[in-house]
Amino acid sequence: MTRTPNTRRRVLIGALGLASLCSLVAWQVLPLGGAPVSTVPVLRADIESSVTALGTLQPRRYVDVGAQASGQIRKLHVEAGDEVRQGQLLVEIDPSTQQAKLDAARYSIDNLKAQLAEQRAQYQLAQQQYQRQQGLAAAGATRQEDLQTAQAQLKVTQARIDMYLAQIRQAQASLRSDEAELGYTRIYAPMSGTVVAVDAREGQTLNAQQQTPLILRIAKLSPMTVWAQVSEADIGKVKPGMTAYFNTLAGGKRRWTSTVRQILPVPPKPLDQTSQGGGSPASATAGTTGSKVVQYTVLLDVDNPDGALMAEMTTQVFFVAGQASQVLSVPLAALDDTPGDGVRLAQVLNSKGQVEARQVRTGLSDRLRVQVLEGLNEGERLVIGLPAASGG
Repeated sequence: MTRTPNTRRRVLIGALGLASLCSLVAWQVLPLGGAPVSTVPVLRADIESSVTALGTLQPRRYVDVGAQASGQIRKLHVEAGDEVRQGQLLVEIDPSTQQAKLDAARYSIDNLKAQLAEQRAQYQLAQQQYQRQQGLAAAGATRQEDLQTAQAQLKVTQARIDMYLAQIRQAQASLRSDEAELGYTRIYAPMSGTVVAVDAREGQTLNAQQQTPLILRIAKLSPMTVWAQVSEADIGKVKPGMTAYFNTLAGGKRRWTSTVRQILPVPPKPLDQTSQGGGSPASATAGTTGSKVVQYTVLLDVDNPDGALMAEMTTQVFFVAGQASQVLSVPLAALDDTPGDGVRLAQVLNSKGQVEARQVRTGLSDRLRVQVLEGLNEGERLVIGLPAASGG
């Protein structure tokens, strides 16, 4: 039988379609089609879920030493870095003005005391005159008017004595104030510690009338406080009492461990860092950056016995939210997201060399690996790089 060209064309097209169908069936049956794939095993590992943040070290206890008396700094006895003891003399201010006021107050008191002595003599005279008038009045030898005049004079002199006594007490109070102001020209250390900053120089003139001039700062360098800036997205995971650790650039691999002492709701700036401009307290001090990322300040203290931690050091802080030791885990890249909370999809290479989609319940994550609670066994291998699986 002779075949026409159309018949041969139909047979060829049908053969090609059959071949395509067979190849499709063969790909579904052969799971990987012979192509190389990347796999990772399910292993046991330690998982630590943490919140990371950057922070700055500052002394826990410090005090700013200022001047309560105006004048020129005559002598500065310390420099930055010096160790000082409580009560140690730090600064001497020229006391000329304060000494002159004190001398004037003393002279004023001496003058009032002299007037008081004169008035007491007048009182004695008025008392004698009144007694004499009383005797004459009893004998009928004086007028009633003279007796009343002597009595009034006695009361007047007594009132003047009381007035001078009050003026003396007032002047003595002023004298004590002048003595205290003179004492302010010698400034002593209010606490033991290290001089971390000196903001004045010998010969500088201080004006304490409007505000207290800052001369220097004394701080205790142990314990230190980390002012960590935690983003708004992570602050809900940080709680007071939570374990945390940090390291510094200068400390290398050394790790310092602490606990969260306090979370500031509207955090102030550490020590000297004050807001610029007239913005609201929340916007000026809550750690808001130009990208509108709100950061909250978390405080944690750490002992510094060897002095390795210094003020203004930058720290990388890890707030430990959870830990698990030697649990089943896989890389995060080996799992696909699902709408369910705590459930993800994995593409598992089974014993037949086929890829099957499986739902996996996960636990703690350290941003690289995730804990496996259900769905996988130790030693199983997960395929990485295939399109997201569906079903399960």
